[in-house]
This record gives sequence, structure tokens and C-alpha cells, in this order.
Amino acid sequence: MSSIILMFLVRFLQVNNSQQNILIILNWNIGKSLPFVFQLLRVQSPEGTARVEVLDSDVTAHLFERIYEALNLNSFAFTLHKDRQRKEEITSSKSRQLRDCGLCHGDMIYLNPVNGAVLFEQSSTSSETHRKPLSESSRPVQSSEPGPSTSKVTLPIPPPPPGAPEEDEVDLQLYKVSGLIERQRDEKLCRHNLNGKCVHCTPLEPWDEEYLKEHNIKHMSFHSYLRKITSKNFVSLEELSCKIKPGCREHPAWPRGICSKCQPGAVTLMRQPYRHTDNVLFEHANLVERFLSYWRATGHQRLAWLYGQYESHPDVPLGIRARVAAIYEPPQSSSRDCIALETDPREELVQQIAQRLGLRRVGWIFTDLVPLDVSKGTVKHIRGVDTHFLSAQECITAGHYQNLHPSACRHAASGYFGSKFVTVCVSGDSSEQVHLEGYQVSGQCGALVRDRVLLPTRDAPDLAYVRDSSEHQYVPDVYYKERDEYGNEVGVSAKRLPVAYLLVDVPCGVAVGGPPTFGATATFPPANRPLQQHLQTLQALHRHIAASDSFLEAMSDLHVLLYLASNEALALGMESLAPLLDAVRLRDGDAAEAWRALPSAATLLHLAAADTGAEGVRAEGGRAVWTCAVCTFHNPPAAASCDMCAMPR
Repeated sequence: MSSIILMFLVRFLQVNNSQQNILIILNWNIGKSLPFVFQLLRVQSPEGTARVEVLDSDVTAHLFERIYEALNLNSFAFTLHKDRQRKEEITSSKSRQLRDCGLCHGDMIYLNPVNGAVLFEQSSTSSETHRKPLSESSRPVQSSEPGPSTSKVTLPIPPPPPGAPEEDEVDLQLYKVSGLIERQRDEKLCRHNLNGKCVHCTPLEPWDEEYLKEHNIKHMSFHSYLRKITSKNFVSLEELSCKIKPGCREHPAWPRGICSKCQPGAVTLMRQPYRHTDNVLFEHANLVERFLSYWRATGHQRLAWLYGQYESHPDVPLGIRARVAAIYEPPQSSSRDCIALETDPREELVQQIAQRLGLRRVGWIFTDLVPLDVSKGTVKHIRGVDTHFLSAQECITAGHYQNLHPSACRHAASGYFGSKFVTVCVSGDSSEQVHLEGYQVSGQCGALVRDRVLLPTRDAPDLAYVRDSSEHQYVPDVYYKERDEYGNEVGVSAKRLPVAYLLVDVPCGVAVGGPPTFGATATFPPANRPLQQHLQTLQALHRHIAASDSFLEAMSDLHVLLYLASNEALALGMESLAPLLDAVRLRDGDAAEAWRALPSAATLLHLAAADTGAEGVRAEGGRAVWTCAVCTFHNPPAAASCDMCAMPR
């Protein structure tokens, strides 16, 4: 009977946390052994270590209750184990006693939350949450699709060194963005409060492979790659060099001598895991249709420059998108199979106009179209996995253009690393329809092109040839990886190199909605087209202005602005065009009308109207001159051949 009384007394003092009195009672000698043993157990939790007092005759469910009260937990969503490896679990039971679990006085047990549950009270770190009304702050958060974060944070990004080239505005913006992929609270898996986070709702890193694969993103963005390699340390980016280091005095110059200090190392080509530009977006479909009109009229291929600007891409974590606003076709001679660029005397003028409009050259586009059925409008499917995506010659050209447009980067030793310049190919897809495909070449390809290592092949467009060393140039060994018949990855000499190792895919698309930079219904002929129907004349300018809804809409065209600055009748300088360019950039119709009233502009527009009237009078009288399609010479109406080049009418 005394032992039963003693047990109830210990239990009463245990509930009231009277540890000192319990010890006094247990030291009291009652002359016989007790049927229970007092135990002091240590509990290690994520918030620290605590102590609980139990009896060895208590059931394990009572141990869970004692720990719940001692640690002031939010719920019973936790497990207990006797070891750190979580192999010996203590289950909650109302029949099993603690002595059956093998627990002794002073033992350590380990507490772990279940499914990331938040067991301890957490104070909110957001002052905005405390200012919300109770009804709003207690409202459950709806689960939504995870997406890249645009929150501004202070990141340990090193400042650019003094004298470094100025980085693009989009790069400066992305340096300030956290880039974490935010995930909302999952109602089924998350068991914590609204202020907590667990493995199911913790933000993901922008280079998370599962997220990129789930959203069909083939390559991570360049800024995600930077965050990945500089997450814990500073990294200096170095571009590949295939040239002999100059200044070595230990031996004569090549080809008489070379050493390991100045000799470039062997190159092993690898697929580039990132891309500098993640998407190409045309502002409206009429841009591409206007570009393709030359091929539809002649059947000859065409090449052009893409003008636009770089902006952040919301669908790719820390991504960059090239937004194309205009397409300019430089002087060129083309045929069904080839294109040859010619010297452009107005190239600098185009650059000045584009810069004043806030645009820059962001890429190039070319056609490779062969008609299949003219009545149906289908084209041949000549590019794909079985043939090639870009030929070796096109890869070398793309690498050359990317080297001409390097991207400034503060992490690079030279101040530049890679390029955002894109390549767009217009060809037939598997459904025999006109299709756009965007590409970039890797940094290794750009280095091989810059150092004159790659050559195109004549018989296989999908293979490039690595130049042999000569007395004028040393070429290092180039390898690429492939799997042999046993499944092993081995290095293969890249004398004949598959250009697929050099390509990076860039998706293309057309914007839906949103005001474009230039009008989508322009009828003025593009520049540098030697066709009778595509000549830039004063009559075409007058007809274009008359067909437009407003004068601002008529002037919102790169080809119109270029013609105003370079026509033979009355060319307007950049000083005269500056107010009009600002009006087009700001979409200010009143400023455009004010420029129209200026003497120089009014004179040119009056000449265009007068020339159009004179052309109409000549047409009515049947005495209209005709223009030669070859040399553009104006011939009298009775002439059957051109007086200048003798070509037939």
C-alpha cells in the first residue's frame, strides 16, 4: 500500500514540476524495494535539448504528452528515436511501458518533425503581416504554379572593376533580382502555419534541374549559371584561346620552336549547359511576312539584321529575351542557294537611327526555303535531326557575328564573356510549313572561329573541319566525347567535327498583344530590294502616308525613317530627324505633327505629293516610263529594252 501511495505522490509532484521534492521522496528509505524507477530523460530537438521526468512504468504515450508539454509544441506531429540514425523508433502506445523500450535514467532520445511540420512557435519577420487585419492575415493562401521570383535582394555581386565596359541594362536588373523560384504552400503536404516553410514549399534555386525539366527549359540562363558557380566563392570567367601565348623568350618563334608554357592546351568540346539569350520574340507577325515577301516574289534567299532590345524573360529564371522590333536587309546579292553580302554605305546611318530609337542590333535572320507546292504554299523539310539544324558554314558565320557583338560581364577577366547575339533560320518544318528556329553557338565555337580553327566542309553540311597546323599557325588538338560500342564515353579526334556540339537552341515566337515599337501595317517598301514593286520612291512614300491612320503611324517604320535621311531628292540630316525620332520613340502624335510642319519636312512631303501627281498624269496619258528590273534605270515607254544595260523589258 505504501508503494501505491508513493507512486501517486510522485505523479502529483511530477505534474507540478517539483523535481526537488521527488528526489527527496525517492531518497526516503521505506524498507522495501519500489515497483517503479524514476527516470530523467534528455530530449534533443531542432530547437535544443530539454529534460523530462517519467517513470519506467509509464506508457510511451505518456512520454509523448510529457515532451509535448515540456517543449510547448504546436502539435504531436513528431517522432522519437533512441539513436541519431532514426533506426530505433519509440512508438506511441497506451499499453507498452518505457521499461520495455530499454530506456534508462539519463538516456538521450531524439525528436524529429514529421513531413517538415513546424512544431515550435515562430514570430513573423514581416512588418507588413502585423499591419494586416486579422481576417486578411488568417486567410489561407491559395496554391498556384511556381514561378521565378522578381523580388529585389542585396546579393554579394562584386562591383565592376574600374575601366570595365558598361554592362547591358538587363544584366544590371538581373543582378538585383533574387532569382529564387517561389512555391506556394501546399494544402495537402505542408503541415505548418502560414509563416513557416518546409521542403514542399521552400523556394528553389534558379538552376534547379527538376524545375527546368518539368517546364521544358533545355538550358539554364546565363545569370542562373553565374549564381550557381559563384554561390560560395568568386569565379573569374576565362574564354578559350587556341593561340600561342606571345612573349616567350625560351625558344624561337613558331614554327621553329614551342614549349609547354606558350603552347595552347588541347580542346575537349562539351555541350554548353547555359545560354546568354533564352528567347527571341518578334513584336508582330508582319515583321516576318514583310521579310519573306522578297523570297515569295523571286524565289531567292534573303538575309537581314534584327533590331530590338534585350529584356528579362519571365518564363525562365533569370532569363533574357531578345525583343525584335524591326528587320533591316543590307545590300546583298542572292540566288536560290547562296547569299553574298555587299558593302552597306548606310550602315552607320542605320545604327544612329536605331540608337536614337532605343534599339540595337540583337541578331540576324536568313531564309533557307525551297517551295514544294506553290498552290498549297508548302515548302520542303530539309533541316532536322536526320540532316542538320545549321550547316558548318552557318555556324562559323554565327560565331563570327557573336564575336563582333560580345556581352560585357564583370566576372570576366577581359571584361567580356559570350554574346547575346542570336541566329534565326527560316526553313520548312516537319509539316512542310514555314517555321522559325533560333540558335546560338557555344563559347567554344566562338573561340574556334575567332582563332581561325574551324573550316566548313563541302560534302557534309553537318560536319566542320579543324584546320591543320602550318608554318603560319599552330592548331591545338580538338576532341569531342561520344560513346563507343560498349557504352563507354571516349574522346574522339575532331578533325571532322559534328556541329551539333556547338549549337544552343533558342526558342522563337511572336508577341500576342501589347503595343509594338513600329506599326504592324506598314506598306512602305524595305530598303535595298532591286525589284520594280519594291523600290523606295517619293510616290511610295506619299502612298504610305495616305494609307496610314495617322502621321505618327506612317513614320513609325525604320525603312521610312531611313529613306527620309538618305533619299536623293532632299535628304534630312540626323539633326532634322531628331524631333521625329523622339516622337516615334515616345509615341507622341502631337510632336510628330509639329515636326511635319517644319520647313524641311514640309518641303520633302510636298515633293512627294507633287511627284505622285505627275506620275498620275503620265499614267493617264499612256506615256508612263518603265523601270528596269536589273539596273533600275527609267526608260521611255516605247523602249523594248533598257537603254542602260540592254536587258529586255
